[in-house]
Amino acid sequence: MVEQQVSALPAPFLVVLIFWLGMLFLGFGLMTRLNATVVTAMLVGALSVGGAIFLIVELDRPYDGLMRISDRPVRAALTALQP
Repeated sequence: MVEQQVSALPAPFLVVLIFWLGMLFLGFGLMTRLNATVVTAMLVGALSVGGAIFLIVELDRPYDGLMRISDRPVRAALTALQP
C-alpha cells in the first residue's frame, strides 16, 4: 500500500500520449469527407481511446479512484501480526 502512493505513470508520458492521439484524430478528421459513417467511426474510436486512457490512469492507483481494491484485508493482517 505504501508503494502505491507514488504514481508509476509519468505525467509527461500521459501528456505526450494524449497530444499524439489528438493530432492523429485531427488528421483523420481533416482528410475525410463528413458523413454519418465517418462521424460514427470517429466517435467510437475517440470513446475507445478515452476509455483506455481512463483505465490506464485508474489502474495506476488501485487504492484510489472509481475502481479500487479494498485495503481491509491488508489492514486486518497487519493488526493480526502486531503483538
